[in-house]
Amino acid sequence: MHDLIATPFQDGHLVLRPGSPKALKIPRGKFAQLKAAVSSGDAVPAWLTDVVTQAWNIDLAGRPAAGTVLVRAAGPYSISRATWELNLGCDYDCVMCYLGKKRFEGLDMAGKRRLLHVMAEAGVVFLQVTGGEPLIDPDFPEAYEYAHELGMQLEVLSNGSRLHKDHVIALLTRLPPSKMSLSVYGATAGTYDTVTRNRGAFDRFTTGLDKAVSAGLNLDLSLIITRQNAHEADAMRTWARRLGLPFREYANLSPTIHGTAEPLPSQSPEHLTHRAPFTGCPAGVTFFHADPFGRASICKIGREPNVDLITEGVAGLARLGGIAESLMLRTGGCSGCQLSGTCRVCRPMAKILQEAKAPLENYCQHGMKEAAR
Repeated sequence: MHDLIATPFQDGHLVLRPGSPKALKIPRGKFAQLKAAVSSGDAVPAWLTDVVTQAWNIDLAGRPAAGTVLVRAAGPYSISRATWELNLGCDYDCVMCYLGKKRFEGLDMAGKRRLLHVMAEAGVVFLQVTGGEPLIDPDFPEAYEYAHELGMQLEVLSNGSRLHKDHVIALLTRLPPSKMSLSVYGATAGTYDTVTRNRGAFDRFTTGLDKAVSAGLNLDLSLIITRQNAHEADAMRTWARRLGLPFREYANLSPTIHGTAEPLPSQSPEHLTHRAPFTGCPAGVTFFHADPFGRASICKIGREPNVDLITEGVAGLARLGGIAESLMLRTGGCSGCQLSGTCRVCRPMAKILQEAKAPLENYCQHGMKEAAR
């Protein structure tokens, strides 16, 4: 498999190493030289071997460019990033899950390959693989390796429940993701297993986490703060710091993707944060989301309208920009709002919160003013 990826990206060109978060920006002329070297069977150019040695401590001197460097073609749009729900099934049953009914369904492996090919043809360079829980999908190893072969940099979002299995760690060590984000639901077995409603989950997670750290995977932690585990928030932070891992905290829960409010009562009021004012989003323009059936939407919140990538292919993505514009229009009680310029949530999120009849103070400045009285 290739050691480097050379690809157009936005208005420039990058050289990437699979599994590394680093990126080297190169001029258009250098990209053309590299492409020519691959086509003609020449060696990796000396200018590239020098910078690669500095960046990743690997020696490519004298190596043929073909087979060493995968040169990606530009896509027809501005799209360079995507997220993919490999499935919506999960081995946990978390009290605050935004998926609602976690049905294990979607494309077969042939469909998954078709979808990944469409993504690569569209120009997706950075792909985030998520779920449900992606590591429980029997097609995960083959799909993950195929995405690597197509020259995509992969990030994996996981609950970490399968990292204790040797074949999973072996795959991720051989083909490391550029980043792996693991959700943390508590600092003790009692709390973690209560939140996930899965006996033994904490012990499996800690075993897998230790294996992932020992394997040198590029990890970060997502600390999910709820009513049920808020008393262990400090302990979760201490755990992350002891491991030397970066972490982020999530306390503002969303309704389910079906627009129902079941997760919201699990919010810990004292941990809710005020989001920064919404100033725009690249959803549907440089980024899209794909569900387990290969339907592309602007993001995981604004799921409809969508584009069936399996039947329409790359051409269907041309509609996403218009879909994004339509979904960002203010509707309902937000039409004509004088505070819209400093609104803290995007329109798709506001819509799903409205439909779930979430407390106004959770997302709207008018509600925040009422709650402060």
